[in-house]
Amino acid sequence: MNNHPETSFTNLISQRNTIICCGSGGVGKTTVAAAMALCGATQGRKTCVVTVDPARRLADALGIGQLDNSPRKIEGPWPGELWAVMLDTKGTFDELIRNYSSDQAQVESILHNRLYKNLSGSFSGTQEYMAMEKLYELHSDSRFDFIVVDTPPTRNALDFLDAPRQLGRFLDNKIFRLLMMPARTYLKAVSVATRTFLRAISKVVGAEVVADAVAFFQAFEGLEQGFRDRAGKVESVLSDPSTAFVLMTSPRTEAVDEAMFFAKKLAESKMKVEGLVVNRVHPSFKLDNQGPIDLAQLTTRVESQLGKDLLENWAQMNLMADQEATHVRDLRAKVSPAPVVEIPLLDGDVHDLDSVRSIASFLV
Repeated sequence: MNNHPETSFTNLISQRNTIICCGSGGVGKTTVAAAMALCGATQGRKTCVVTVDPARRLADALGIGQLDNSPRKIEGPWPGELWAVMLDTKGTFDELIRNYSSDQAQVESILHNRLYKNLSGSFSGTQEYMAMEKLYELHSDSRFDFIVVDTPPTRNALDFLDAPRQLGRFLDNKIFRLLMMPARTYLKAVSVATRTFLRAISKVVGAEVVADAVAFFQAFEGLEQGFRDRAGKVESVLSDPSTAFVLMTSPRTEAVDEAMFFAKKLAESKMKVEGLVVNRVHPSFKLDNQGPIDLAQLTTRVESQLGKDLLENWAQMNLMADQEATHVRDLRAKVSPAPVVEIPLLDGDVHDLDSVRSIASFLV
């Protein structure tokens, strides 16, 4: 586990190289990630925020038209730099093939293979593998000294964090090794077991599909070690003391439950939450040291109906704030001594840098 003595988000943002933002969907994670990146640029850091979410939330939050797989610089009045990128799963996979292939012929053979086209576009886990690769790519880019990652919702974020180990398990899988056998022998010395296996598969999925698979694995020969090496390096980035995990939630019960689940899973992986952001918190309008509110007694002192309505609304808002504080109490204790920031429910959507800056003001 990390042993850094940070006691605030200001220190986290100034001292860490990577912050990974995790949480359930719909809690404003992308917006807060953008705000953290803006804080980094304001502190003079060369910052890049990357979102794994294919929606346009990050581009909208930063007030720009669109983002793609290449970092885009956002100009502004800050001493550092602010860049943003949105993961393109297939584009990242294609770039990996180009980097790891021995020559252009191998690149073309893989990119035009039908199995690869399906694998790179929709195969389960591909997005998580490519997000892992994109993180390492940005981490190794000399243009940046601070990376903020906006992960998918909680359960998918766990797949993202486990992607290096999953890729290693896939490369070591017996079926994968069996399918690689024809590639290594170039179909000249295929064992009886392998031929039997391929014939059996052909009866189920068709000979054409099997031929595509064999052709893919033939073309894939030599690339697996590159994938394996990079997976190991990404795992090192995730466990490095310069990487911090920040948990994000809203005060809703289901969002807090997801956050508790993620904190538990991180702890099981020998990692920990090093910051908690509770977003969209309703304000409390109680007076200092005010105890329980006796609404009925207070109402008897007010004569006008408008006054009674306002008093009831005041009491309901305070009740809601109390309930939210109760929802979050156990989570705050779970992540202690990590710093906790509460961002109030704002009166409008976050759609440009000014509104992102208002979120950032609560973080630092």
